[in-house]
Amino acid sequence: MRRGCRLSLVIAVLTMAMARASAADAPAAPPAASPPAAQAPAETPAQKLDALYARLAVAKDSEEADGIVAAIGRLHVQSGSDAGDLLLARALTAIHRQDYDASQKILDSAIVVLPDWAEAWNTRATVRYLAGDYDGSMADIAETLKREPRHLGALSGMGLILEAQGRREQALKVYERALAIAPHWSSAEGAVGRLKAALAGQAL
Repeated sequence: MRRGCRLSLVIAVLTMAMARASAADAPAAPPAASPPAAQAPAETPAQKLDALYARLAVAKDSEEADGIVAAIGRLHVQSGSDAGDLLLARALTAIHRQDYDASQKILDSAIVVLPDWAEAWNTRATVRYLAGDYDGSMADIAETLKREPRHLGALSGMGLILEAQGRREQALKVYERALAIAPHWSSAEGAVGRLKAALAGQAL
């Protein structure tokens, strides 16, 4: 069940990221006599992420937090490279087929092309998790968090692996770490509540 949920989550996030919005109509040019308005410099992807994480930290409820987490996920999967985007799309197709060997090989190539892209490591961590390679998945999660310590998908994956290994106390700490970043994120809230109840029952 957990592997199925994880697969559904990955497919949903990656599918959203691969969608391309329609281009907006260009604004009308100003009159010739008027000087062109100064344009503010465009935000970099890193600046957009920082702004979203700042909003996430003060989200009022789970609905707002979940929406911001989804927006963060869409930014994470944008490589900034046509080659990276193409490789991720091919990896997604292989994941849909549950062809984890092919998906991992594609992601190996993505990591060679873009070694600093956290999401390439995170997606390969997910594939390895789905294939039952927990050690390999944990290694890739570590690489993801080295590049983006706030990566909620990587933290969630780490928690799932620790739970699968029966290491509930450690899993709880990981989910609490995620909640420190995203205080009202429903996924982490549910995991924390579930593990606290399990540990309380275990102590009785």
